[in-house]
Amino acid sequence: MTRYHVFNGDADGLCALQQLHLSEPGADDAELVTGTKRDIALLQRVPAASGDQVTVLDLSLDKNCDPLLEMLDRGVQVRYVDHHHPGEIPDHTNLEAHIDTTADRGTSLLVDDLLQGRQRAWAVVGTFGDNFDASAMRAAEPLALSDDALERLRELGILLNYNGYGATVADLHFPPADLFLRIRPYPDPLDFIAQDDAFEALRAGYHDDMARARAVVPEHVSETHLIMVLPEAAWARRVGGVYANALAQQAPRRAHALLTRREVGGFVVSVRAPIERPDGADALCRQFETGGGRKAAAGINGLSEAEYARFEEAFLAAFAD
Repeated sequence: MTRYHVFNGDADGLCALQQLHLSEPGADDAELVTGTKRDIALLQRVPAASGDQVTVLDLSLDKNCDPLLEMLDRGVQVRYVDHHHPGEIPDHTNLEAHIDTTADRGTSLLVDDLLQGRQRAWAVVGTFGDNFDASAMRAAEPLALSDDALERLRELGILLNYNGYGATVADLHFPPADLFLRIRPYPDPLDFIAQDDAFEALRAGYHDDMARARAVVPEHVSETHLIMVLPEAAWARRVGGVYANALAQQAPRRAHALLTRREVGGFVVSVRAPIERPDGADALCRQFETGGGRKAAAGINGLSEAEYARFEEAFLAAFAD
């Protein structure tokens, strides 16, 4: 029997997986399958056979349905934990599904529920990384952390999320599987921050990329909407999603759309619903061929130049008062 752990390469995926590895005997023997944050159709890469066990974390079931059904039918046991729009969830004896699309709960909190809070600090990190600050602070209350410690967990979540963005793994500071192996020895995320130099490397890269992003002038800005276009550059591919999160925190009544130009033409799009009304981002992005995500935050992997005007119109309409 072979175990596979298939996970999104962002903060929520990493921290959900860390909680399981700290809690489940034999987890370290599992084969890891991951990629960049937007590389979500991962089940097709898993060569699982009858009797194997697959755990899937923070990946849209809707985008992995066909390979999932094939796995289930050939006798693979699949545990699926996620918070994105799932489409129709298969009713199959080999599937254990824990899917909750509540707007302010990510996969890290779903795993935290399964583990009854045994690795809560890492759940808090992942929740901060997914831009659910209020939920993260509520989850952290039993930990009785100082304000400084809580802010360090928040920064770690942001940095782990930042590392996941890029067109390819080559854009990232650390391949997500490598970053997980660096996190894995630390039951306490504060120890990882203090002892592993990956934290400082990510912090330096983040601040440099964010400074570049802040110099870009928005294409459209009002009290309710902001649209920004970033250039075709590695720094822009890395920072687009976390910059969208930062802007959303600064203006919680405003919807945000960050479009990053692609080398092949068109754009990668990150959409954030207003934090005060965290709904509709996924429905907006699913109007476009490569769109998907969750209610509060979603994206489009490939928006053509010709579709820009249609996207702008749909974005302004989706979050109108």
